[in-house]
Amino acid sequence: MEQATRQRNPRGQGQVLRDQLVEATARLLATMDRPETLTLRQVAREVGVAPASIYSHFANLTALIEHVLKLRYDELGCLMNDAAAATTSPLAELIARCAAYVHWGVEHPGEYRTIIGGGMPEQLVPLNAHGAGEELLNTLVRVLAAASRQGDKPSTADEQWQAGLILWTGMHGLVSLYNSHGNLPWPALDDLITQLLSLHTGCTTTKIEDLMAG
Repeated sequence: MEQATRQRNPRGQGQVLRDQLVEATARLLATMDRPETLTLRQVAREVGVAPASIYSHFANLTALIEHVLKLRYDELGCLMNDAAAATTSPLAELIARCAAYVHWGVEHPGEYRTIIGGGMPEQLVPLNAHGAGEELLNTLVRVLAAASRQGDKPSTADEQWQAGLILWTGMHGLVSLYNSHGNLPWPALDDLITQLLSLHTGCTTTKIEDLMAG
């Protein structure tokens, strides 16, 4: 069956095509079994344009994927910032940020996999494409250090960074396992988040539950 020819965008609406390319790439990365095999030809076919049309907007596939990664990181970062905006203590901020992260990852498994577990080779997506993710981690490090009980508080910058990295690893493991094995009889996500934060802050689960409940 012959593919329908895509109608050319009117002059001055190149942004429309750019947006369509970004949306198509994001959709493919979130739904493909092997997103690391994505090609410009697949993106072009999804939108209905010739592959050469993409080069007017992105230099190559890496640039296009990097743009999508930044959008996804920005989406997650804004969600975490919004969740933390109304909090009045470091512990409440930490709870809000971590809960937003875990729930977004579970509710958007394809998008989460795109930025965290996409399996992209470095020659296609260099490590510096994840710079926005480093900002999220740095915020987590700062807030965790402020929220930890005095006796459990990391004392040096290196210890604080390591503590934040371990917490992030725990959240990532929770989201990844939940998404991969959702048929298991999991406890409620908020209960798991509470237990995780209690372990990492030294605060009681009761205190964390009360703050999470608002």
